[in-house]
Amino acid sequence: MKKNMLYFLLAATLFTSCTGKFDDMNKNPAKLSDAGARELPFMFTRAQSAATIHRPYYQTISILMPDLYAQYFALTTTSFQTDRYVMNDTWLSRPGIITYVLTLPQLQTIFDNTERNSGEYALANIMMAYTFHRLTDYYGPVPYFEAGQAKSSIAYDPQDKIYDDLFKRLDSAVTHLKAGTAANVFGNYDIIYEGNVQQWIRFANTLRLRLALRISRIDPARAKTEAEAAVAGGVMTEPSHSAYIKRSAKGDDANGLATNAVNNEFSMSSTMASYLKGYNDPRLPVYFQPAVASGQFKGLRNGSSATDINKPGNRPAQTSNVGPRWVNWNGTTWIGQLEATQPVMHAAEAWFLRAEGALNGWNMDGSAQELYEKGIAASLREWGISDLAVINAYITSAAVPAAPGDEAGSPAVAATPVKWAAAESTQRLQIGTQKWLALYPDGQEAWAEFRRSGYPVMYPVLQSDNSDLPAGAFIKRLPYSSVEASTNGAALEKARQMLGGPDNTATRVWWDVD
Repeated sequence: MKKNMLYFLLAATLFTSCTGKFDDMNKNPAKLSDAGARELPFMFTRAQSAATIHRPYYQTISILMPDLYAQYFALTTTSFQTDRYVMNDTWLSRPGIITYVLTLPQLQTIFDNTERNSGEYALANIMMAYTFHRLTDYYGPVPYFEAGQAKSSIAYDPQDKIYDDLFKRLDSAVTHLKAGTAANVFGNYDIIYEGNVQQWIRFANTLRLRLALRISRIDPARAKTEAEAAVAGGVMTEPSHSAYIKRSAKGDDANGLATNAVNNEFSMSSTMASYLKGYNDPRLPVYFQPAVASGQFKGLRNGSSATDINKPGNRPAQTSNVGPRWVNWNGTTWIGQLEATQPVMHAAEAWFLRAEGALNGWNMDGSAQELYEKGIAASLREWGISDLAVINAYITSAAVPAAPGDEAGSPAVAATPVKWAAAESTQRLQIGTQKWLALYPDGQEAWAEFRRSGYPVMYPVLQSDNSDLPAGAFIKRLPYSSVEASTNGAALEKARQMLGGPDNTATRVWWDVD
């Protein structure tokens, strides 16, 4: 069997997938066999683990692409060039493997063997929406409605049609969960919420709110409708509502960030250093730790040349690794916290989404300033800062970003204050900046929001080795892998026509309008 970037035929061999319309989606007329009730919880566990990027793929799918593009991290090694926007064709196929091979077949089996109004079906629908919004936000058009079908050519679908269906899935899931009598679904096999239905309702509504803001510039009317429905249905408000997935040192389920931080091939970026140090942000020693050689917090500019990376002051011992939640220095080597839980969605995000929605004139059940300040407080509390005096001092601080003290001699990245400003343009910048800080370490979501909103202000990469992205430009999407051209070529050509531009890193996805 030929390998396709998205491995549709392999996925179809395991289980077949969706058909064209929402009413008919997840019906599988060609399924090979029925799975028993005993197998479904295991499949849900596997889908959750893979969809949130488990250890084998975390480095290439997260750290070496979106985490750099969101400027959470910068590379301290010359082994990779993705910090300078070089595309690795092999890595470009891996988000598809996660989706179509490791996640979709598991979810499809649950769809095929449960009732539409069941809690199991609803949770699978929520994970389906979570998985595919991340995939389509990477590329734009992707196979969705025909994904996994046993066909020689699998059609790609435009991003607006995919988003439309994701909203429907989330609405349906919440409706059935609220109407059902079960308080727990999948129990301990649910490695995010241990089956807690109320937590899943909040998660689904918060995801719906996220997607609503994502389309707010391209389809403001639909965005308003979806956002208001999400808030009315109940979104995350407390750190205890945040979604974290359990990780295990056994098998392939270790914490991917911890696993890779042991190698110390990336550090805090200068953008992160400028904001965290300038704000005297209490999350600084949680997110990162002092350089082992100097005891100082120090970042590195994204896009540093191979020569600059090798300057003594940019070597791993001289820059800040991620915080002790993920790794610890024992005086000789880094020790990974391989079973640290991994954030999937932070409650603070919902507050910032609502704050932006309030500025848009939507009913978000609060003023923009109130929601913004509650978002900051929720994020600080989630990361262990519980002292109300410290929280209030941060919220009312007039501090602005500072020069990061990097080897490039960078000035402060921006002049954005923490304290709520009078001008709406600054307020939007503040919301985007604090949301970016609160999303850490989820570079995939942070990169998507940077593309969508333009916030926060980031340093341009020092050097771009990608001819489609000249100096000062930021990456807009991932191009399709070359494997697609040889295995699903006809469908790929149609997908490229949907892009509205060439299949490269400079072409914007559908919702990225300015």
